[in-house]
Amino acid sequence: MPATEHALELARLAATAAESKLAATITGLDVSDHLPLTDVFVVVSAATDRQVGAIVDEVEDVLRDHGVKALRREGEREGRWVLIDFGDIVVHVQHEDEHRFYDLERLWRDCPHLDLGALGTEQREAAAHRSSRTE
Repeated sequence: MPATEHALELARLAATAAESKLAATITGLDVSDHLPLTDVFVVVSAATDRQVGAIVDEVEDVLRDHGVKALRREGEREGRWVLIDFGDIVVHVQHEDEHRFYDLERLWRDCPHLDLGALGTEQREAAAHRSSRTE
């Protein structure tokens, strides 16, 4: 069964929050068929530890403003990979080094990718580059 509309709405809010803090990449994965505990992973990467923290804070603030509180937050002390569990969605905010090393998108490659309506700075640059090559 695909992710619920509520989970998709929360994932879009989280992605937009990450985009506003200039996340490098933002990926949505529908894990609902593989995990009974959550519907969507939002995987975000950032260039610095400080940016990881800013993105985490913004995601929590935006979702809290929409009446959703985090159930759990892990990894904050190190600031390299912070997991925020909102129940219907889980947001992974990773430093670019951890993002490349653990490659969650590859580990969950059997799960459908979701268009969350937000792009990271690297994704936007890659899209612009592809667009300029086709013109």
